[in-house]
Amino acid sequence: MKVLKEEITFNCSAENLWIILSDVTRCDWVPSVSEIKIEGDCRIFEMDGMGVVKEKILKNDSDNKLLQYSAVETRTPINHHLATMNVQFINDESCKLIWTTEIDPEIFAEAIHHGMLISIEGIKQVLKSNV
Repeated sequence: MKVLKEEITFNCSAENLWIILSDVTRCDWVPSVSEIKIEGDCRIFEMDGMGVVKEKILKNDSDNKLLQYSAVETRTPINHHLATMNVQFINDESCKLIWTTEIDPEIFAEAIHHGMLISIEGIKQVLKSNV
């Protein structure tokens, strides 16, 4: 199993970043996703290069600003996927996002990491447009 981790500081309040991430129907910060559908505790979307993905939302904890989800259906079977996004308060004008993803088999790690990086850039763009 491969563990990927990105830590980035954003120049916005933890609350503003959490508003974006905690809305599991939002896809404006994921460049290769144009629509998300919700079925029960799962979100379903089509991602460029990945096909249709179904993710189970395991935690959406506003008190701790923690979102945790797992890909439960993908075009290519995976053994394990667990992603955790945690927004941490720094001060009123900045916060830190700690995003970890566990993936097995490791062959998918590069694609998953690329998706994390382009999504972080997407978050930056959404924050710029909300200023």
